[in-house]
Amino acid sequence: MPRVARHALAITTAITLLVTAVGCTGEESDSGGRQVPGVTDSEIVVGTHMPLTGPASAGYSKIAPATKAYFDYVNANGGVHGRKITYKVMDDGYNPANTQQVVRQLVLQDKVFAVVNGLGTPTHSGVLDFLKSNRVPDLFVASGSRNWDQPDKYPGTFGFNTDYTVEGKILASHVKSTLPGQKVCFLGQDDDFGRDSLVGVEKVLGAGAVVAKQTYVTSNPNVAPQIGAFKAAGCQVVILATVPGFSALSIGTAARLKFRPQWLVSNVGADQPTLAKQLGAAAPLLEGMVGANYLPMQDDAENPWIQLFTKVNKAHNAEAPFDGNSVYGMAVGYLFVQALLAAGKDLTRESLLAAVAKGGFQGPGLAPLRFSATDHSGYGGARLSRVSGGKQSYFGPAYETDEGDGPVKEYTVAPVTPPANGVPTVS
Repeated sequence: MPRVARHALAITTAITLLVTAVGCTGEESDSGGRQVPGVTDSEIVVGTHMPLTGPASAGYSKIAPATKAYFDYVNANGGVHGRKITYKVMDDGYNPANTQQVVRQLVLQDKVFAVVNGLGTPTHSGVLDFLKSNRVPDLFVASGSRNWDQPDKYPGTFGFNTDYTVEGKILASHVKSTLPGQKVCFLGQDDDFGRDSLVGVEKVLGAGAVVAKQTYVTSNPNVAPQIGAFKAAGCQVVILATVPGFSALSIGTAARLKFRPQWLVSNVGADQPTLAKQLGAAAPLLEGMVGANYLPMQDDAENPWIQLFTKVNKAHNAEAPFDGNSVYGMAVGYLFVQALLAAGKDLTRESLLAAVAKGGFQGPGLAPLRFSATDHSGYGGARLSRVSGGKQSYFGPAYETDEGDGPVKEYTVAPVTPPANGVPTVS
């Protein structure tokens, strides 16, 4: 940005803050008498950026409505310390330039208290410094990039997803133990999503074990060159670090090229209902696909969290089609309500961040949440699933590991059950 433009923006921002400071806003004040953006005695306003349209909208456009549905459920049950949650959802089309625009609107115009579950590695990376400079809590980013786990550089940012290196290690461990000697190839998004995932795969299999590596960009829906290269290399196993649309494109393109490897897919792009909708009549191509996840499976009717989220979906989300994205969105909502409760009735941005850094949260996850003062990553493991007979089901135990050279080991702690009324309480 040219110096003049930066200077103009600084002046505009200063004027905005001045007008806000002298105006009658009705916002809550912290212990020092400063107004808390987005917080009144009856409301907490938070926001997010989501790909409601564009190349990542398949499946992902369901996340924010599911989160909002859970917030509405909590609001109907008295809110959080008497306050109702308002969730402002902005469409960025999975375009980083749009993300910067809509996040600025949320912060400077809408005066949100926090940004919750902003989605995307390339999109959210571009707003980290802006959110930091405006002291906006940046919670539970919808991405497994290791960028979110930098507590010294970005003390207000916390992740949610299992990070891509951890996930890559878990997927690769499955290949190593059950598919030894087979030729492995890798397709990843051309950003930290793909790069971090590949790091995890190669930590387990070794750098020389991946015989072909390809990338894609979301602006180009043609993956025939990449899939053709895998076929030419004789790949028997293909690991995908792809968003749902590109998981479906890869699997469909491979079938057209008469190439049928064993697919292992990142949680980001492995939701079977989403992929089946994308593939249509070609949905049987998903048979045998192995995926990773850290939340209950959407069709596990015996799971108490699925029972709760299904009830919320019916009452507050117009009974929208229920899939893994719905589960994800509501799990984020539940965690944020836990954090608000832990932050206390005298809510400030500082008290919220302190509550998250303290950790100790439990919810529907199959792996541990790793929040602490020195660890801002989210879930620390995953469980593997397989599509069989058109149904996606878990197999084997859940696993946990780190981003380094630590082993992939079983995680044996059983998930907790939700409170009777589905709303968390202060522990």
